[in-house]
Amino acid sequence: MVKNITIFTTKTCAYCPMVKKYLAAKGFTYDEINLDDEPHRRQEALAISGAMTVPVTVVTRQDESQHIVVGYNLAKLAPAIA
Repeated sequence: MVKNITIFTTKTCAYCPMVKKYLAAKGFTYDEINLDDEPHRRQEALAISGAMTVPVTVVTRQDESQHIVVGYNLAKLAPAIA
């Protein structure tokens, strides 16, 4: 079961709204970290994902395990929130 979802985004990301819309349609709430507004967190997003791209979606489950999904990748996002 999902405990928390965090999405790292930017204002110019075309895929970020798609991830947010998908999660909302599935009834999930999430915390958004906009890297344009919080540039000091860019290193955090890079450390988590290993990629210099957004969106980076971090799905934390009740057992504290984390699923990291880079980009708009429903093949990985759907099972992460299941």
